[in-house]
Amino acid sequence: MVRDVLLGRSTTELEDWAIAQGQNAFRGRQIYDWIYNKGVKSLTDITVLPKQWRVELDAQNFRVGRLRCIRRFVASDATTKLLLATDDGEIIETVGIPTNQRLTVCVSSQVGCPMACRFCATGKGGLQRSLATHEIVDQVLSVREAMDRRPSHIVFMGMGEPLLNSEMVLESIRCFNIDLGISQRRITVSTIGVPKTLPQLAELAIKKLGRAQFTLAVSLHAPNQRLREELIPTAHSYPYDALLSDCHHYLSMTGRRVSFEYILLKELNDRPEHAAELADRLGGFQSHINLIAYNPIEEQEFKRPALRRIEAFRRVLERRGVAVSLRVSRGLDQNAACGQLRRQHVAEVS
Repeated sequence: MVRDVLLGRSTTELEDWAIAQGQNAFRGRQIYDWIYNKGVKSLTDITVLPKQWRVELDAQNFRVGRLRCIRRFVASDATTKLLLATDDGEIIETVGIPTNQRLTVCVSSQVGCPMACRFCATGKGGLQRSLATHEIVDQVLSVREAMDRRPSHIVFMGMGEPLLNSEMVLESIRCFNIDLGISQRRITVSTIGVPKTLPQLAELAIKKLGRAQFTLAVSLHAPNQRLREELIPTAHSYPYDALLSDCHHYLSMTGRRVSFEYILLKELNDRPEHAAELADRLGGFQSHINLIAYNPIEEQEFKRPALRRIEAFRRVLERRGVAVSLRVSRGLDQNAACGQLRRQHVAEVS
């Protein structure tokens, strides 16, 4: 926890903090209400606090910990992408994806990403650092403000590999669940796969959250190890069978079904035989496959498959008894793929 930042702290932590500052516990509850319910960005704006104390807090550099929105992009389907600036000058992306029934926020867990997946814009720039809890939580508050609507679902599918920042990711899930009232079952953590981290994630979630009720989504993107290594350079250190074994272990520890994500790349991993092999690998596994049609990025040779190829792939899986869904692409007219707008902004200002 960042010492001078209050965003991300629980009501009990803010009560204790207020007492440590020589105030009554109810002052902590007032700050809690203004941060999470009113979305205040500065402690000096919390008018229910004594003016002199606000001046003192400002002089001591205590702060809410909100990020600064530097750019906002709204697609024709109302999908809203924000570029947010951190205190140390880094830029992160977050996206609000609306439908009539829900508002999903796609959040980043790191600035950049070290996994270097060939089809991903974020990995092109490498990793700068992991995000603190308040920097993750602020993304949801920022989307709530920008779209004037309460988020209902959260997916850790933005910039970064969440399992390389598990502590802060789980702290932010606690905050989303308890402080913002978003059920764990409406939160998804997506990973490309990092050796030995899935059992650790389950143990840490049970310790920090009491139980692991969020959805784990594992990005496979290939039906076998050879093709997976072509797309995901880090996969060479994490054999396919070991990854699936860890997924089984995670399921047994948490009781939660694992979802698998599969980006369809034209004429590379989208053939019917790929679908058949994928079904065989996951046979008997309590799981669900989420198919994702590739969103093209600059400087990359991959292409989006035609709809008929996507549907053919899905039919093979369904005929073999695999639970499958197709994610509808959103925000295509505003560079929908993760990391695209950040790369564009960095190029413009450098």
